[in-house]
Amino acid sequence: MTDLLTLIAVPMAAGGLQFPEMSPALVSIDFGFIGLGTFHLRWYALAYIAGIMLAWQYANALIRRPDMFGGKAPATKEDLDDIMFWIILGIILGGRIGYVLFYMVPYQQDVIAANPMSVLKIWDGGMSFHGGLIGVTLAMLMIARRRQLDLLPLGDIAGVVAPIGIMFGRLANFINAELFGRKTDSAFGMVFPEGYVPGSTPPAYDWAARQWVYSGQEFARHPSQLYEAALEGLLPLVVLSILIWKFDALKKHGLVAGLFLLMYGAGRSIVENFRLPDSFASDLPFGLTMGIILSTPMWIGGAWLVWNALRPKPLHKPD
Repeated sequence: MTDLLTLIAVPMAAGGLQFPEMSPALVSIDFGFIGLGTFHLRWYALAYIAGIMLAWQYANALIRRPDMFGGKAPATKEDLDDIMFWIILGIILGGRIGYVLFYMVPYQQDVIAANPMSVLKIWDGGMSFHGGLIGVTLAMLMIARRRQLDLLPLGDIAGVVAPIGIMFGRLANFINAELFGRKTDSAFGMVFPEGYVPGSTPPAYDWAARQWVYSGQEFARHPSQLYEAALEGLLPLVVLSILIWKFDALKKHGLVAGLFLLMYGAGRSIVENFRLPDSFASDLPFGLTMGIILSTPMWIGGAWLVWNALRPKPLHKPD
């Protein structure tokens, strides 16, 4: 096993801020005595749970104030409970299916051919935000049709609460030392552990030794997970909350949803210049990345929603 002093010295020698190296799990419980191995309560799972629960509470707070929507809330609490169930399924299924379609099918056909069941191994990592967004959209379309609800104000609620989950998810990426950025000499550079531990998730964490492993070849990199937490999560949450609570933005149906799509698309496109692209999709032309390409429909859809919400509505003449 690599000496602990060497593990600590690597980030100091590489330059840059040191990764905080907290455990990827809040607690680990050994059930080996009954043959179940070790259970890790991971921060990543807790981030998903916390993001969903806080978003749910925020959405409930909004529908309790029908005046914010112009006099009538777009859903009841029972509607919202049903919607959240299907949204969770949309996040999980859409996120995984999106990753398979956007990344594995075009770039990792050899992995699928060697083990077709790998497409189901969600526990090994591989979730696409854009796939999750499609899954959530389809879930909301289904519920709105089934319960005869107005889709646009529902989308506005989703637009203002979604950044909570995004922010927590990106912070969990940081704790997992995954999706880090490109090499940098800036003062914000951070040395992430990159030593590979076979069969481990995160791949650079030794669960047996309970420590991060460094290869000795690390460089300071942009902590792009924190950039994304700020630009894709915190900033949209603050801006959209100000717009709905101070400027009655929810009364213009579709406006908040459109602004969320535009802000996320902008934030993601900016951070893609600092985030390390996937090795199997790093040779796209014109400096594009898959994240930028997949954000393009968000720009288009967001712009249409904002235009539709702000354009003058025709006056209805009495018969």
